[in-house]
Amino acid sequence: MALTSLIPWKRDEKRIAVHKPEEPFYELQERINQLFESFFEDPFGMVPSFEQTLAGFSPRVDVTETDKEVKVEAELPGMDENDIKVTFDRDVLTISGEKKAETEEKHKNYYHMERHYGSFHRAIPMPVEIDADKIDAKFKKGVLTITLPKTKEAQASAKHIAVKKA
Repeated sequence: MALTSLIPWKRDEKRIAVHKPEEPFYELQERINQLFESFFEDPFGMVPSFEQTLAGFSPRVDVTETDKEVKVEAELPGMDENDIKVTFDRDVLTISGEKKAETEEKHKNYYHMERHYGSFHRAIPMPVEIDADKIDAKFKKGVLTITLPKTKEAQASAKHIAVKKA
């Protein structure tokens, strides 16, 4: 067996795809090919992503800043406040926790039980100095809201610049 027979592009020169824009159905054929290739790689979107399989889950976090404070809101549906840990160290806010869910169905003809476990860890660096003694965290209806008040020095250093019409 010759080495060139193992190289796919050397076996049959006619198999190399050539873009022929003058053919009216070329683009349609390309789109159909892409559709089939993506289907067999991830049918119906059922293959879990890298983030879902290794990192557990990652909650959505919104960070907003005003003149006086930084507010962090994290979506943690299905969790309890006892499962969440919030720390602030060296100007980094860390939110971590573990989510546990179990469902069980017992019926006459079948028994179904599922368990879902996942942990998360989010570290959010603060852009300004924070008064760590006045940080407040509240958890209501699956949303964790953390209010981080700025220090007086950080509030004083904020400078408003007027925008003038040219």
